[in-house]
Amino acid sequence: MGLNSNRVDDFFSHNGNTSVTTVKVSTEITMPAPEAATMEIHTVCLPPKKTTFQKLKHRLSDIFFPDDPLYGFKNQTWCKKLVLGIKSLFPICQWGLEYNLSLFRSDIISGLTIASLAIPQGISYAKLANLPPIVGLYSSFVPPLVYSVLGSSRHLAVGPVSIASLVMGTMLSGSVSPTNEPILYLQLAFTATFFAGVFHASLGLLRLGFIIDFLSKATLLGFMAGAAVIVSLQQLKGLLGIVHFTNKMQLIPVLTSVFEHKNEWSWQTIVMGFGFLFFMLTARHVSMRNPKLFWVSAAAPLTSVILSTILVFCIKSKAHGISYIGHLQKGLNPPSLNMLYFNGQHLALAIKTGIVTGMLSLTEGIAVGRTFASLKNYQVDGNKEMMAIGLMNMAGSCTSCYVTTGSFSRSAVNYNAGAQTAVSNIVLAAAVLVTLLFLMPLFYYTPNVILAAIIITAVIGLIDYQGAYKLWKVDKLDFLACMSSFFGVLFISVPLGLGIAVGVSVFKILLHVTRPNTVVLGNIPRTQIYQNLHRYKEASRVPSFLILAIESPIYFANSTYLQERMLRCIREEEERINENHESILKCVIIDMTAVTAIDTSGIDLLCELRKMLEKRSLQLVLVNPVGSVMEKLHQSNTLESFGTSSVYLTVWEAVGDISASWKPQP
Repeated sequence: MGLNSNRVDDFFSHNGNTSVTTVKVSTEITMPAPEAATMEIHTVCLPPKKTTFQKLKHRLSDIFFPDDPLYGFKNQTWCKKLVLGIKSLFPICQWGLEYNLSLFRSDIISGLTIASLAIPQGISYAKLANLPPIVGLYSSFVPPLVYSVLGSSRHLAVGPVSIASLVMGTMLSGSVSPTNEPILYLQLAFTATFFAGVFHASLGLLRLGFIIDFLSKATLLGFMAGAAVIVSLQQLKGLLGIVHFTNKMQLIPVLTSVFEHKNEWSWQTIVMGFGFLFFMLTARHVSMRNPKLFWVSAAAPLTSVILSTILVFCIKSKAHGISYIGHLQKGLNPPSLNMLYFNGQHLALAIKTGIVTGMLSLTEGIAVGRTFASLKNYQVDGNKEMMAIGLMNMAGSCTSCYVTTGSFSRSAVNYNAGAQTAVSNIVLAAAVLVTLLFLMPLFYYTPNVILAAIIITAVIGLIDYQGAYKLWKVDKLDFLACMSSFFGVLFISVPLGLGIAVGVSVFKILLHVTRPNTVVLGNIPRTQIYQNLHRYKEASRVPSFLILAIESPIYFANSTYLQERMLRCIREEEERINENHESILKCVIIDMTAVTAIDTSGIDLLCELRKMLEKRSLQLVLVNPVGSVMEKLHQSNTLESFGTSSVYLTVWEAVGDISASWKPQP
């Protein structure tokens, strides 16, 4: 490329409507425009000075109070603040004052609809957790009442859920047998529920909800799909009528146990089980195809329970191969505060189970609540939800309930049935109350095979193959995380599968932090814009300049990598220049627009890089460091070593000013 000091490149020109100064720009780069352009150089300012206390206060406010929860209390009288505080603590006081008969009509229909689904599911999920079936009904009575007072979601239907039930059953039964030590097992289940509630409430009170974000959507998708497969295979015990079955939750042991006990298969159980399973899956398919027929899938489980119970009652003398529930105790939830297990050798197991099931149930509950809130254009406060779900589980642990949260299947039915407020949960609790007081003898002949079919129908919706395919198309690393958690659950164990899911999520975060993206920028002709050379084909390199952009904070964890990466880019640029016989490299510009933070290791990196480039007669220039970065550079005296002419507001100004300062070569 030829050199000409009398011409100015057109990428320094404005669009004609900007202010100009008397500074004339000249450069040695070959320029297409015949006229010299003028430009104004802006100063990169330091942020307003703050004390250490002010900085700490602002930072903590951003971390723990991003939504500014006290905004509504500003400029209010003490009486008004008290009313607002009560409404904030008890959301029922917000909508309860405006409640009317029209809303109640909608809520009672939706409440009775989800009750028809919740009652059979509650019994089934309790069996999944290796608990007495009656505990599932207890857990569908007290928790919905508590949530209706404290919860902020209008559509969340509360009760036992499949994944938390599976995880609790797996973790507890690994150390304590539910058949040999049923009382101890029940104590640990209630204690784990208590600690799950403490975990939920603590996160909400301390505003630490971001902890559950370590379970990314991709890892949860794989975990739930793997758990759904394991749960479904475990139900083959009930569908086939097998008596002796493995307690392990891995794919190979479960399948091995199925075929090792072929002599226990009962043809009556198989016919009834697969017949009703087909009926419920068909009802589910009909409702998915036509959402207006939501009541078809909602009523299918209870219909199956009623029909199968009548059938078993009529043929009980002939159907010896079909097992049924048997006696269920009538009455309200008995108190279980005296059963909480706070000392002994299994306390650590109860705490660990509570935290794991608490994390899963909280993630599901908040995700479901936010999903339906977005459909109706209202906001769900995540921290209030954590408090509500936590207090709900703590109260439940004292009233013979195990871990509960918002169920997606029941919440979807609640939403489609036209629920308007949390009163639908009160109606649900009332229906369960009637069942507990008067209808329990009717479940005596309910076959266990129906419970297995109900569980399979419920969990099969957790296998989201379309979501996995989307992950493959959009983000291969997310797909890897999804598959890791999926196969971890299938072949290792459910708790370890969850651990793998969290581990892969953390690894992904570390990968992004320690290996940030760096790109080479070029100028888009006839503009002041600089963009990625590999992304924008029309962008061109600026002779004698190498412009790099760092797209992450600079920390101790990535400073060494960034130094090596930038030195490599400089070496490759010099090799390219030599091969093409272009103007020698004189200046390296680092665009720091995306560098949101820097620590002392990052500052040392910049200083070392400047010294290394000086020895090679290369100038290092920083562009647009953000306020916090600029402040640290100033406090560390790094700006003094760089000089005021080495920090610019934009890449365009940096290239123009530095080019103007170079003397033309003869």
